[in-house]
Amino acid sequence: MSDFPMIGRTISHYRILEKLGEGGMGVVYKAEDTKLKRVVALKFLPPELTRDLEAKERFVQEAQAASALDHFNICTIYEIDETENGEMFISMACYKGETLKQKIEKGWLELGEAIQIAIQVGQGLAKAHGQGIVHRDIKPANLFIADDGQVKIVDFGLAKLAGQTRATRTGKGAGTAAYMSPEQVRGQAADHRTDIWSLGVTLYEMLTGQLPFKGEYEMSVMYSILNEAPQPVSHLRSGVPVKLEQIISKAMLKNPGERYQSAGDLIADLLNLEKRLGATTSIETSAVTKPQSSVAVLPFANLSADPEQEYFCDGMAENIINALTQVQDLHVVARTSAFSFRGKETDIREIGRKLNVESLLEGSVQKAGSRLRITVQLINVADGYHLWSEKYDRNLEDVFAIQDEISQAIVDKLKVRVPGVDKAKLRKRYTEDPEAYNLYLKGRWFSEKYTEEGFNKAVEYFQLAIEKDPHFALAVAGLSDAYVGLGLIGCLPKEIAYGKARVEAEKAIEMDDALAEAHLALANIRLWLDWDLTAAEREFKRAWALNPSNAEVIHQNAHMLVYLGHSEEAVMHMKQAVELEPLSILMNACLGQTLYLARRYDEAIEQLRKTIEMDPNFYSPYIWLALTYAQKGMYEQATETVRGLTTSRPGGKAARAVLGYIYSVSGRTSEAKDICDELKELSEKEPVTPYYLARIYAGLGKSEHSIECLRRCYEKRDASLSFLKTDPVWDNLRSDPGFLDLLKKLNLGV
Repeated sequence: MSDFPMIGRTISHYRILEKLGEGGMGVVYKAEDTKLKRVVALKFLPPELTRDLEAKERFVQEAQAASALDHFNICTIYEIDETENGEMFISMACYKGETLKQKIEKGWLELGEAIQIAIQVGQGLAKAHGQGIVHRDIKPANLFIADDGQVKIVDFGLAKLAGQTRATRTGKGAGTAAYMSPEQVRGQAADHRTDIWSLGVTLYEMLTGQLPFKGEYEMSVMYSILNEAPQPVSHLRSGVPVKLEQIISKAMLKNPGERYQSAGDLIADLLNLEKRLGATTSIETSAVTKPQSSVAVLPFANLSADPEQEYFCDGMAENIINALTQVQDLHVVARTSAFSFRGKETDIREIGRKLNVESLLEGSVQKAGSRLRITVQLINVADGYHLWSEKYDRNLEDVFAIQDEISQAIVDKLKVRVPGVDKAKLRKRYTEDPEAYNLYLKGRWFSEKYTEEGFNKAVEYFQLAIEKDPHFALAVAGLSDAYVGLGLIGCLPKEIAYGKARVEAEKAIEMDDALAEAHLALANIRLWLDWDLTAAEREFKRAWALNPSNAEVIHQNAHMLVYLGHSEEAVMHMKQAVELEPLSILMNACLGQTLYLARRYDEAIEQLRKTIEMDPNFYSPYIWLALTYAQKGMYEQATETVRGLTTSRPGGKAARAVLGYIYSVSGRTSEAKDICDELKELSEKEPVTPYYLARIYAGLGKSEHSIECLRRCYEKRDASLSFLKTDPVWDNLRSDPGFLDLLKKLNLGV
């Protein structure tokens, strides 16, 4: 295929404009889509390969693999077609920019830019791996950097769909020698960890301008990959953090089992490093163990005569936390973990160690009528000395100004860089009415109790706050959350509770579209009431964009990723949430649960055991630990994990049901059936989700019974269905037409 006759030619509804480049698997042209009036890139299979059925098959596979993916770090594929002359081509998005290869040829990249590119590539790979697709040829030439900085992974021509077993032939076939993993070089089957290796090689090259494994000939490069250790990055470039070297080394370990086991884990380490390095230009080369700027705001002590003024103290501290999370370069521990030290005489250094922060803010509030006395001190964890302290004797109407001053003082003393946008967020006020604010704080305080009485009281106070200030969007969002809570704990039918919550969430967004809490509330309603995944994902992304440091936003986004079947991405986000909430039992339990759903059983066991040690009275981690043991065939350990919960602890029904499932898959059929009968009898007296029975029936091989129970869950809008696509419990039902129909109803396809 010569270039000359192609330029100006119209193929299908594409007019060829110019040649963009070529590689081993195709020639790429810029073209105009005459139907949709847009510029596209057309990739043609070279004519000399049209008779090569294997090459042609890989070319089709590229289009199928890439078109199945919808991610902002993966090149968008529009269609695959063939001309009358048998010339095959793919139509894809055309971006302005350059390849990473072209960028590296100009010189090595700045540290921050290299890390950000690696993160974006990792995010695209996490998406692909989550759908069973392995690229197998990650290299700078296949990574396109758009002018806006967004990275696009291109050329899935070597993608290996899950379930295929054809191995790469040594020295021939898939991959480019310098970026091949050891298993590819040996001609062994390559899984997702081969992409992690190649990304490690690419990151090495971005930082040094050199390849880690070199040789005069292809075979000598392959020998180096199998037998030699690369020269340390720090020997080729000064100023590289030790932690970054460790990340690259782990990505390029020759044994796949010792490498990062998922793109999500690699991204998590890169994100943590990026956060710790911040946006400064001078970067320390020593190992980093804490974020450069980090703070935890402890609960303020109530020195008022009225013990019920605790709500005001908590509200003050929480609002300062919320303001500080808007500052991009500051790591702020979330409320649950920071407040876990309430009333405890714990050494400052111990608190800092447990929360992994360098500074703590503690304070006290004395409130009498409309007068306030607030004392605060910012403490350096390393030596216990005060970095700053202040006392405020003001009127209640000055409370907003006080919170602004405290937040600003913290960022000043910690020398945090605050861009103009962040400054506006730092000082944002949701109401100017002190009385409305006071009522809102009471609503938040009661809502945190997570009881029927608490949620009802919260509704009452939020409504009073809104009456005082009808434009108080944060109170409207709080009212939405309270209604959701009433639905979740079963005090209101979900369709009623979520219906009320929807009205308030939409109202809050109309008042203030930049309110992350409102978008999060609406996202949950779209997901759990409407099963509208597109709308839910849009709202989650909006909430996350507005407040990327909000642990609850990250946690709920991870939950949606689990629902969609993107377990690896979910693990990555849950690890971020745990970093922000290191002492939250719920967050730690959810991380263990997500590891189980990602089928990373050994990691799940370790995480869930750790969570149980944190709080032996919290039942959730026992449930997921037992299920994890069951998937590993460790039935004795699984049984012992939940046996004690069935009578003496909370979560008895859930534990009893899990025990029934363990019996069903371990051959103790009679005992499993007995638990089924027991749960049915109990359901006549109190609520018992059909999900419990469905799980046991699945273990017993009674597909029809199991699916019927799941259908009843769907009718009840049971949140347990969020695990349907990922939980290995349902693996033996995945080809059943009834199960597939249920997935379709949940907008999860097949």
